[in-house]
Amino acid sequence: MMSQEPCTHLPNVEDIKKAKAYECVECVKTGSHWMHLRTCQTCGETHCCDSSTNQHATKHYHASGHPVVSSAEPGENWLWCYADDFFYPF
Repeated sequence: MMSQEPCTHLPNVEDIKKAKAYECVECVKTGSHWMHLRTCQTCGETHCCDSSTNQHATKHYHASGHPVVSSAEPGENWLWCYADDFFYPF
């Protein structure tokens, strides 16, 4: 019996996309604030985390279907897959 991979989306991430700027693109538009930032590994946009009031990273996943984000926080090296509820430190 073959073992199932814990996340089917991580193999699609070839190069980790980094934040172009340390800001949530949606919070900047509305003048809102964020706690921590996450960068979408499909399109490269950076959004605020679920600890932030607006939770733009999760909203981006639901609207776009882009499943994997990385932390945009300095010194944090990990990926999160929304679709598979999977955390991957690197």
